[in-house]
Amino acid sequence: MSSDKVKNGNEHEHSDDSCGDESASFTTNSTTSHSKSPTSSTRSKRRGRRSTKSKPKTVAAYKYDTHAKENHGASIFGVAFNTLLGKDEPQVFATAGSNRCTVYECPRKGGLQLLHCYADPDPDEVFYTCAWSYDLKSSAPLLAAAGYRGVVRVIDIEQNEAVGNYVGHGQAINELKFHPHKLQLLLSGSKDHAIRLWNIQTHVCIAIFGGVEAHRDEVLSIDFNMKGDRIVSSGMDHSLKLWCLDSADFQQKVELSNTFCQEKSTMPFPTETRHFPDFSTRDIHRNYVDCVQWFGNFVLSKSCENAIICWKPGQLHQSFEQVKPNDSSCTLIATFDYDECEIWFVRFGFNPWHKVIALGNQHGKVYVWELDPSDPEGAHMTTLHNQRSVSTVRQIAFSRDASILVYVCDDATVWRWNRPQAAAI
Repeated sequence: MSSDKVKNGNEHEHSDDSCGDESASFTTNSTTSHSKSPTSSTRSKRRGRRSTKSKPKTVAAYKYDTHAKENHGASIFGVAFNTLLGKDEPQVFATAGSNRCTVYECPRKGGLQLLHCYADPDPDEVFYTCAWSYDLKSSAPLLAAAGYRGVVRVIDIEQNEAVGNYVGHGQAINELKFHPHKLQLLLSGSKDHAIRLWNIQTHVCIAIFGGVEAHRDEVLSIDFNMKGDRIVSSGMDHSLKLWCLDSADFQQKVELSNTFCQEKSTMPFPTETRHFPDFSTRDIHRNYVDCVQWFGNFVLSKSCENAIICWKPGQLHQSFEQVKPNDSSCTLIATFDYDECEIWFVRFGFNPWHKVIALGNQHGKVYVWELDPSDPEGAHMTTLHNQRSVSTVRQIAFSRDASILVYVCDDATVWRWNRPQAAAI
């Protein structure tokens, strides 16, 4: 699958030798739509319903700072900030590309500083994704990475070595996410159509989400909600599925995983298998759904259709508990449109603390939406572009305070943009 991902991005690369300014940003208003329970008939019409509200904004959302090119020369598919660090600690992020995970610091004065580089012992590995946690005993930062080979590596960054290796998925792993509070719990979504929940403290697989009513094709994206009691997943089967983790039986299974010791047990850990999601819909997108994240009780998701959709299960007035079993209806909340991003495995960044979304396209351009809680029908959109950025933007990440935006591209480049002080959130 890695060759397909690289090929799709490189087919659209271009350069402009006559470039003038290094970077530019353009501010416009984004558009949103509202709809009730979309069906096949409403989906074809929703593009026509748009808010025409426009809000003046004089300061660009972000300003270009610097960029660097990693010497492996291959596509960089993943990027993630370590948002677990303290407020006064350095801003640190990691990238995932080729068989390497590279860790950078963002100095306060600007630029990028290389801290660590982990090279997988398998030269054929291609990392697609990475996620941060820390050792519960030593507090040492841990970076989980996975990709083409289907093996999850948990890397001690300071020692530059893998301290956990998890084999179970039959094919490539497309995304990793840690639990927001129980940082020993790691979620993985795979090309083998399944999702697995791991405990990296005791090295066991707690649960497998897959089977009869689960995904019928590659799982491309996964996410925990802020409470950590629900999972949302999406995939090549055009579907989005929600899984609840708050049952007493499941919580007992998680607690058992915290104390389980394989060396002292004569039996393997009793991994739970979940075949049936608590909610499933194919009414939001008509193509591969390659990125999904929670936004409170709403969900943000995108496909290869030049739009990020904000939606919720059931009707607008219903809580999740009120949605009846086998009810696949959903409500569209908003649509964020962009241009020239019709390939898959291009993932947006979302900062839930500061309500900022960003997505790159096939030509190195980045769209930033600043959501306004006082006006849910509108959002400020800024377009960021540097003339040297001409390759597909694969993923975007924000620092916890949203002061720094970083994105990675198919041409092995890493880009840093800073929020101007006047526009700081």
